[in-house]
Amino acid sequence: MRFALRWLSWIGICLGTFLGTFLAASVTGWAQGAQVTQAESYPSRTITVVVPFPAGGLTDVPTRVAASLLQDKIGQPVVIENRSGGSGTIGAAYVARATPDGYTLHANSLGDAQNIHYMPLPYHPADDFAMVGWIVDGPPMILVIDAKLPIKTVAELIADAKAHPDKYSFGTSGPASSPNSTLMQFNAAAGIQIQAVPYRGSGEAATAVATSAIQGTFTFFSQAKALVDTGKLRALAIVGPKRMEAWPDIPTLPELGFKIDTRGFVGLGAPARTPKPIVAYLNKHLNEVLQTDAFKKPMAELGMAPPPAADNTPETFEKFMRDEVARQGPLAELTGQKIAPPKQ
Repeated sequence: MRFALRWLSWIGICLGTFLGTFLAASVTGWAQGAQVTQAESYPSRTITVVVPFPAGGLTDVPTRVAASLLQDKIGQPVVIENRSGGSGTIGAAYVARATPDGYTLHANSLGDAQNIHYMPLPYHPADDFAMVGWIVDGPPMILVIDAKLPIKTVAELIADAKAHPDKYSFGTSGPASSPNSTLMQFNAAAGIQIQAVPYRGSGEAATAVATSAIQGTFTFFSQAKALVDTGKLRALAIVGPKRMEAWPDIPTLPELGFKIDTRGFVGLGAPARTPKPIVAYLNKHLNEVLQTDAFKKPMAELGMAPPPAADNTPETFEKFMRDEVARQGPLAELTGQKIAPPKQ
């Protein structure tokens, strides 16, 4: 009798294990099949790209141009929705919580890699998104000063700032911003203490320099170009690895001995767990429109350019985002505003 009971118990255990494995495999197979079916019919309706900043900004413009070209390519509407606020975190959080079906996308940027070091976030800028790829690289930041000043080079600026420690104030976009982070790096590398004056944006700070309210700022190329070309600002250096075609005589900070590289970028992401075939579809067609003159020409005027299609894959963009998040941590410490390291 005991042997019979043990035998029946063993049969029950085996049967339960088999049924559990069978059901789990069936559910997994059904889910994978549903994803394949979903990907095969994608896209079948409007795709929304959330830009977490106002219309007309450095994130919005390249995303808007790419979206217009992309909808012509894929035959479905691709619309921009500006969900600004919270230094870009409101729009990013919205997409991170969206259904991962490829119909709600996120225009990510340098701010995504920075914000996590300055404020608690309800999402992680890399973990909670399936990266599609870059839209553009750039623009670089430019070191500009009031053209009325007699300073002509970075060396002269540093020498004068050391001789007159209280003379120079540079505009920033607040403590948790690229202009402020770049200024803090420059101060540390040059051994000077230029004071930071916060403005509502780098464009406003550049205007303040042009009206002699402050002496200089680090601002993006597109915001500096018109003021430099009209003689209101003087560009002293490009904060990036190479000179610009528009200003071939302006040196870069790295070639002057300062290892400072502050360039913007705009990319495209989807909510995490978006099916890989959908991500691959978006990457393929995005790359096709980015390499057209219709996209490249207006971007060049802003100091931006798409990367080569062969280098613009979901995997390379994800690695870039993770590396950039890590790189921004020590830079945030220079501002004195860095919060405790986020939990991984």
